[in-house]
Amino acid sequence: MINILFPKLHKEGYRFLAIAAIITFILLLISNFLGIVSFIITIWVYYFFRDPDRYPINDESYLVSPADGIISQIVETNGPKELSLDNKKYTRVSIFMNVFNCHVNRVPSSSTVSEIYYKPGKYLNASLDKASDENERNYLKIKNSNGDEIILVQIAGLIARRIVCDVKEGEKLKQGDKFGIIRFGSRVDLYFENYKLMVKKNQNSVGGETILAKKV
Repeated sequence: MINILFPKLHKEGYRFLAIAAIITFILLLISNFLGIVSFIITIWVYYFFRDPDRYPINDESYLVSPADGIISQIVETNGPKELSLDNKKYTRVSIFMNVFNCHVNRVPSSSTVSEIYYKPGKYLNASLDKASDENERNYLKIKNSNGDEIILVQIAGLIARRIVCDVKEGEKLKQGDKFGIIRFGSRVDLYFENYKLMVKKNQNSVGGETILAKKV
């Protein structure tokens, strides 16, 4: 119960929580109403940066969700041109994270990071289809133990203004490991092939736990 009410805080959140707490203290000296409003916002900041434990299936035959949120789009499409994969066909699952979702991003399969590429861009609503091609984004290409190449894309949204990637090229990761966070509303795209889809559009997903696809 304590872990539910007071979850762990991601390292990116300490600075924002401290700023929100200081503002709340100052506003309480000026106005009780403004102080209470600021206190509520401070609580929201705390929960936005929550970093709960997750328990992946630990089975390389499955891909787990890289993010909390709603599955906003499932399409068959070419791979990202930024990674020179636009001549290959992939299944792309897009997960939209609203401002109330946990924003910690997780690896869908145990793998090695083979390439990271950051692309500056716009800050359109991350739920829009064109956000995949026009918004600021960070590409993470990984290769798992089955030899499958999987692409993760962190996409900034209308409010999000910072993408954080905490891993490096050549780093080995386990299924469900954290690889980054996006601040204040965003989206993660997952590209894969040779896996059977096990979710549908508008379904809710839990990062590191919800099974998205099974190896065929």
